[in-house]
Amino acid sequence: MPLHSWRDAIAAYASPAALALLLLGFAAGLPYMLVFSTLSVWLREAGVSHATIGYASLIGLAYAFKWVWSPLLDQWRLPLLGRLGRRRSWLVMAQLGVIGGLLGMSLCDPSQHLSWLIAVAVLVAFASATQDIAVDAYRLEIVDESRQATLAASYMAGYRVATVLATAGALYFVTWFDAIESQYNFRAWANTYVLFAALMLPGFITTLWMREPDVPAVVQQLAARYGLGRQLLSVALLVALLTSGSAMLAALYTAAYSQALLYAVIPVVCITPWGRGLLAPVLTPISDFIRRYRWQALLMLALIASYRMSATVMGVMANVFYLDQGFSKDQIASISKLFGLLMTLAGAATGGLLIVRFGIMPILFIGAAASAATNLLFALLASMGADMSMLVLTISCDNFSAGLATAAFVAFLSSLTNLQFSATQYALLSSIMLLLPRLIGGYSGALVEQLGYQQFFVATALLGIPTLLLVALQWRRGG
Repeated sequence: MPLHSWRDAIAAYASPAALALLLLGFAAGLPYMLVFSTLSVWLREAGVSHATIGYASLIGLAYAFKWVWSPLLDQWRLPLLGRLGRRRSWLVMAQLGVIGGLLGMSLCDPSQHLSWLIAVAVLVAFASATQDIAVDAYRLEIVDESRQATLAASYMAGYRVATVLATAGALYFVTWFDAIESQYNFRAWANTYVLFAALMLPGFITTLWMREPDVPAVVQQLAARYGLGRQLLSVALLVALLTSGSAMLAALYTAAYSQALLYAVIPVVCITPWGRGLLAPVLTPISDFIRRYRWQALLMLALIASYRMSATVMGVMANVFYLDQGFSKDQIASISKLFGLLMTLAGAATGGLLIVRFGIMPILFIGAAASAATNLLFALLASMGADMSMLVLTISCDNFSAGLATAAFVAFLSSLTNLQFSATQYALLSSIMLLLPRLIGGYSGALVEQLGYQQFFVATALLGIPTLLLVALQWRRGG
C-alpha cells in the first residue's frame, strides 16, 4: 500500500464518502441500542421481571439471522425504490421501517401491552439489521481498499456517538420528560422514542443524497442466473420467517422456547432440493468461503461464534444491574455511557495502533482475555453496593477492553471477506458472532434470579476461556 502525506490522510476524512459513512453509522447505532440496552431499562422500570427482560433480549437474534436475506441486497433491486440504486433502495426501505417501528414502540406501554411492544421491537430490529447489511456493503464497495480504514473509522465514530445518545441520552431525555422521576412514567418513555424516530432523519437524508456504488460484474451474472422469480420466492420465504418469528418473539414473556419453530424451519428448508435451489444465492457465498479456507473454516467460525460471548451475555443485564444496585438514571448515563464512550474510543484507537505494530491475532487474543476478565470487576461491584469509585473503575476497564477487542475483531472479519460477495459474507460472519451469545443471553435474566449477580458475572467471565483457546489455535495455524 503506497504511503500518503498527512494532508492526503486528513483530506480522506473530508471526502463525501467519509461524511456519508459518519451519518450512516449514526443511523445504524440508534435503533440497535433502543431495542437492546435502553429497552431493558424501560422494561425494568415498568416492573418487568429479570427473566422476561433476558428473554426479550432475543430480539437481537434478528442481527444474528441477517445472513438469510442478505443475498437479496446483493442481487435484487427493490421495485419503485430501485430507481435509487441497489444499495440506496434497501437503505431507504430499512430506514423507513426503523422510523415507523420506533413510533410504534412509543404507543405500547410494557406494563399493559408487553407482547405488542416486543413484536414492534422485533420489526425495528429486522429493519435495523437490513440497514446494517446495506451500510456494510456500501462501505466495502464505494472506495478502494486503501481508503477502507478511513470509512470504517468514520462509520465507527458515527455509530459510537449514536449509541451514547440512544443510551445515556435516552436516560437523560426520560428524566427530563418525567416530572416525578421516582415513579414509572410511560409518557416520558413514549416521548423519548418519538424523539429518536426523528433523529433517524439525518441518515435518511444522507441515503437520498449519497452516490450509488457500481454493481460488480459477478453480481450482475448471479442476478441473471437466479432470476427475478426466484428472488421473489426468497422474499416470500423471508416474509413467512419474519412473520412467524415476530409472533413468537411477542410471546417471549410467557414462553422461553417460543422461537423453536423458527430454528426448525431454516434447516428443513436448507436440506430439501427445493430449499437448496431457493437459497442458492445464500449458499454460493458460503461455499466460496469454505473453498477458500477448507477445514480451517470450522475453526474460524467457532472463534467468531464465541468471541463476544462473555461480553454479550453479561451486557444483557448490565443496565438492569446498575438500577438494582441503586444507581440513578443520571449516574448510569454519565458514568456508564458518556465516560464509557471515551474509554471505548481510547480502546479502539489503541487496538488500531497495536494491530499495525503487532498484527491482528495477538491483539485479538488480548482483547478476548481482557473482555472476559473485566466481568470479574462487575462481580466485585455487586458485593459493594452503589459505590461510584468502583463503578468508574469497572466501566473504564470494561469499555476500554471492549474497544480494543472490537477493533481487532472487525479487522479479523474484514480480512476474511471476499468483496465479490461483500454484503452476504460480511453479514454471515457478523451474524455468527451474535447468534450463540444472543441465545445464551436470553437466559441471563433467569440465571441472575437463580444465581445472583455476583455468581452470574463470574460465570460469564468463564465463558471467555474457550474463546482464548480458539484464538490461540488460529494464531498457531497462521491466522
